[in-house]
Amino acid sequence: MTRRPTIALALGGGAARGWAHIGVINALRERGIEADIVCGTSIGALVGAAHAAGQLAHLEEWVRRLKWQDVVGFLDVTLSKGGVIQGRKVFEQLRRHYRVERIEQLQLPFGAVATNLTNGLEVWLREGAVLDAVRASASLPGLFTPVYHNGHWLVDGGLVNPVPVSLCRAMGAELVIAVDLFAQRSIPAGSEEREERGGEDSWLASAREITARMWEGAVKQRLAGEGRDEPSIFEVVSGSIHIMQMRISRSRMAGEPPNLLITPVVEGIGLMDFHRADEAIEEGVRAVQRIDAQLPLFLRGMVS
Repeated sequence: MTRRPTIALALGGGAARGWAHIGVINALRERGIEADIVCGTSIGALVGAAHAAGQLAHLEEWVRRLKWQDVVGFLDVTLSKGGVIQGRKVFEQLRRHYRVERIEQLQLPFGAVATNLTNGLEVWLREGAVLDAVRASASLPGLFTPVYHNGHWLVDGGLVNPVPVSLCRAMGAELVIAVDLFAQRSIPAGSEEREERGGEDSWLASAREITARMWEGAVKQRLAGEGRDEPSIFEVVSGSIHIMQMRISRSRMAGEPPNLLITPVVEGIGLMDFHRADEAIEEGVRAVQRIDAQLPLFLRGMVS
C-alpha cells in the first residue's frame, strides 16, 4: 500500500502583496495539490486562516471588491498607542468572513507566527481565537498597534520568520510548499535600477500616496515630510521592515528549505495596495504556472 505524505503550505508575509496567496492556493488545488496543514506569517496568516476555515472563496470575493476608499476607511489612525493604526475596523470587517471563532475548530491544522516584542522570541500561535492570532501575526511595528497575548506584547511574525517553513515541519509536515512574496524581477546589468522600474519604487510610492490621503493638517505635519523628497515616518518604517523581511526570508529558507518554492512577482504592488487584489491573485496563479515543469517531481514525492 502507498500513502500520501502530509503536505503543508507556508504562506509568507508581505502586506497587500499577500492576496497573491489566494491565486496560488486556487491554482494548486486545480492541479490536485491539497494542503493538510496551513501556516502563515502576517498577511499569510490572514489568508491561511481563511483557507483552513474553508472560507477562502468568501475572502476572495470580498477582497476583489475592495476600492481604495474602502482601504482608507479601514485605517483607524491613533497617535497615543504603540502604532499609528489600531486595525480595529478592518478586523471587525474580517470577522464577518471568518465564521469559525477558534483555531481548534478550523477544518485544517493552522499556525501563525508572531514576535515577542520584549525578548524577540518567535511565537507560534496554534490555539485560541483565530482573528487574535492573525491580528498579532500582522502587527507591523510602528504602524499597527501591538497585541497583548498571554502576558506579552506581540508584533509581526515577519521580524523573525517571514515564511514559516519551520512551523510547518514542527506541525508534522513531510512536504512543505512555501510561498515567498519578496521575489524581484531581475534588472539588466549596467542599467539604472530606478529607470528600469519606471521611476520611483512602488513600495515607497504607495506609502507616500496613502500618507497624503490619510493625514491632513496637524497629523500630516507630524507624520509626513515637508516635501516629496523627504520620506515620512510611514515610508521609513514600512520600507525598512520590508527590506529586513526580505533579507531574513532568504536566510531562513537557506537553512530550512521547502520542498517546493513558489515566488509570485508582486514587487509592483505597494504595502497598502489592498485594493489591487485582482492583480495579486492573478500573479499568484501565474507563479504556479511558472513551476508547472517542477510539479511532476513534487507529485511523485506525494506518494511514498
